[in-house]
Amino acid sequence: MTIAAIMALAMALDAAFGEPRWIWSRVPHPAVLMGRAIDALEAALNRGTWRRAKGVLALAVLCAGAWGAGAMIAWAGDVASVIAAAILLAQRSLVDHVAEVARALRRSLEDGRRAVAMIVGRDTGAMSEADVSRAAIESASENFSDGVIAPLFWLAIAGVPGLVLYKAVNTADSMIGHRTPRHAAFGWASARLDDLLNLAPARLSAALIALLTRPRPAWAGIVLDAHRHRSPNGGWPEAAMARSLNVALSGPRAYGGAMQDYPFVHPEGMRAPGPAQVDAAVRMLWRAWSVVFICACVAALLL
Repeated sequence: MTIAAIMALAMALDAAFGEPRWIWSRVPHPAVLMGRAIDALEAALNRGTWRRAKGVLALAVLCAGAWGAGAMIAWAGDVASVIAAAILLAQRSLVDHVAEVARALRRSLEDGRRAVAMIVGRDTGAMSEADVSRAAIESASENFSDGVIAPLFWLAIAGVPGLVLYKAVNTADSMIGHRTPRHAAFGWASARLDDLLNLAPARLSAALIALLTRPRPAWAGIVLDAHRHRSPNGGWPEAAMARSLNVALSGPRAYGGAMQDYPFVHPEGMRAPGPAQVDAAVRMLWRAWSVVFICACVAALLL
């Protein structure tokens, strides 16, 4: 089976079933296993001196293990490869969580805050409806790149081993790649490698969203907005989605009780988005997913 066929089948499985609770309530999800490995490496190595070098070592061990696991899955055959790829894609779970924020907001602001707290790491207790909606749209944009396009990109480039390695690095970045006193040095390598692995997928995600928007936003404007963002990659799909929906994203938000005065992405856009704009973001995710799925199916047939 070609990589394109594996991609198409995995995308279809993920879209149809997402992450069934009846499975993952009984056995640990691969992302959980990756997290446990990262926790063990961090506990063993993140101490004393030379923490940056130890972080590089931890990342090397993690990458070697991830590549080896991916190689074993590929060796096990096409069915195992398709199932593993489907498990490591996040389209269905992403759109389900984002759509739930819109539904919750229509019930009450408090319900909306609880729903968005499931998908963002910022403080949600004092969020307005606009803050909740903005956070949901930002999560939709960035996680479409990290959870859908990037895994597919590395699956296409390096097969199942490349996909598993990417997910391991991305998980490491989310756990230890923060500039906190504990992780600034130890997580440096994980954060930098994650930036590198997401360089092309983030821009591909932005281009895909822009191409599906009518009227099509100017690419120069997306580039300008992307550079306003604090992340070298997260700003690209966010900037494209902001211009697609004509909303202002990013901006001030609180983490751990401290307000961070981040600039707005597409500051000329609507400052008070609501559930309707969250729903529009979900529709864009499915449209973008559909284009990639059709391309994978066509490639599978031609190859």
